[in-house]
Amino acid sequence: MNANDYYSILQGAIFTVSLSVASLVIGIPLGLGLALIRWAKTPVLKGLAHAYVNVIRSCPAVTLVLLIYYAMPEFGISLNPVPAAVLALTLSTTAFNCEIWRSALVEFPKDQLDAANALGLNRFMRMRLIVFPQIWRASLPGIFNEITLQIKSTPAVAVIGIVEITRAALRVGSNTYEPLPPFIFALLIYSSIVYVFLKLQKFFEVRMKEQGYI
Repeated sequence: MNANDYYSILQGAIFTVSLSVASLVIGIPLGLGLALIRWAKTPVLKGLAHAYVNVIRSCPAVTLVLLIYYAMPEFGISLNPVPAAVLALTLSTTAFNCEIWRSALVEFPKDQLDAANALGLNRFMRMRLIVFPQIWRASLPGIFNEITLQIKSTPAVAVIGIVEITRAALRVGSNTYEPLPPFIFALLIYSSIVYVFLKLQKFFEVRMKEQGYI
């Protein structure tokens, strides 16, 4: 492998991180919104959210990418590879984040809401001051686990021509006829990215402990 080979794999790493972060920035709050819908007493919306989560969670990422990129033009909506990839990854991570948030909401002690009502707090203040800090603490490990899984799901977008880490390593291996070095380098990059997010999780846990949330 020469310098250009290493550079091309690093470019793939930039695409991997960019796609993952973009989908997570959208998907984590959307997952919270769906979890709140499923937590609330709205049967129709709750049923729709439940159906969405079940369907998306059962669909492999690569199948979702192909459906969005090749099937949506049948309905008059054509997306370039990058927006299609972001949309597919966002739909996927939203469903999984919904379950993470919902699990925390299910375990949330309802007597605290009763106490907040007695104090006259409105719904927004109850969520901001009481509910969210506690479900954020409970959801933190699951969210960061989903982040690492999302990073490792990005090879699915290679089927529509996006060159992420794995596809870049495959190209280098095909050109050099030495597949092992590029894939070892790709593994090191994946490990480094995941390590950064694990350190970020540790940082949040320490800050929350200092602030009395843990």
